[in-house]
Amino acid sequence: MAQMNFGGVIETVVTSKEFSLEKAREVLKDEVIAVIGYGIQGPGQACNLRDNGFNVIVGQRQGKTYEKAVADGWVPGKTLFSIEEAAQKGTILCMLLSDAGQIQVWPTIKQYLKPGKTLYYSHGFAINWSDRTGVVPPKDVDVIMVAPKGSGTSLRTMFCEGRGLNCSYAVYQDASGKAKDKTLAFGIGIGAGYLFETTFQREATSDLTGERGSLMGAIQGLLLAQYEVLRENGHTPSEAFNETVEELTQSLGPLFGQKGMDWMYANCSTTAQRGALDWAPRFHDAIKPVMEWLYYSVKTGNEAQISIDSNSKPDYRAGLEKELEAMRNQEMWRAGETVRKLRPENQED
Repeated sequence: MAQMNFGGVIETVVTSKEFSLEKAREVLKDEVIAVIGYGIQGPGQACNLRDNGFNVIVGQRQGKTYEKAVADGWVPGKTLFSIEEAAQKGTILCMLLSDAGQIQVWPTIKQYLKPGKTLYYSHGFAINWSDRTGVVPPKDVDVIMVAPKGSGTSLRTMFCEGRGLNCSYAVYQDASGKAKDKTLAFGIGIGAGYLFETTFQREATSDLTGERGSLMGAIQGLLLAQYEVLRENGHTPSEAFNETVEELTQSLGPLFGQKGMDWMYANCSTTAQRGALDWAPRFHDAIKPVMEWLYYSVKTGNEAQISIDSNSKPDYRAGLEKELEAMRNQEMWRAGETVRKLRPENQED
């Protein structure tokens, strides 16, 4: 395992150089990997494992998602089964349903967790907040996690491009004495670029903080606030969108994603540099209290309970679609539809 310096802090990371695909295959050669749920993470992980030569089956309810699995090459009765059948056949049960879905099927899954089996997660939610979810694994099974730091779509796309998405990993329960090797093998099998160690608690709290913060909640709020100020002061929708979203996603984002904020600043005008450096502390000071409040809400389980309560409602999907539709119909994102059509790569010949 490689020792790496992360901003002055030494951490251990694992790559395919330290833990090869051949070693991963050897570790999991006798395992039947049952991917339970073919929604967000399921397709990417299942297909990557299959392409890497592992013994994989899928468990999914009948419906559109089941048909998607068939379209992806999973064969009913051979590699595609009901959730119950897959859980019975599998030796590693991969809980890739939604958090609410995992809570719902736990009584069914638990009965198939015979001694020696492995329970696998890609998010620490169900285990970390077990007092709220009711998910308490038996003591005679391994409980492990590999959490891709991105969507299942990104995991699959980067795998097909010959790249890898970074992932965290954790062992919650080591009944076999071999749980860590299984975990690392699984990470390499799904196409991790590199693996960094965490715990179920740290992954769960950092993940919920991230998605409610900078990754999703904060970015929508920030963009909309700037867009609205520009529009309220006479700027056109196209100008407001270009200065708020398009330049960020199409120009600046790739720059700081490639080499960091300092490099992005260095490749902007001196006027932009000065403004950014002067205003960054003001945004930091305004936002830090909100992030502290958010983290506290996550750590205490309040955010988990909100998710459990909301996602358990029988009309949750319909309510969610209404909320997403409202966002979709915001002028900023309707303006974005037109702006995206005007990108050169989207122009028809």
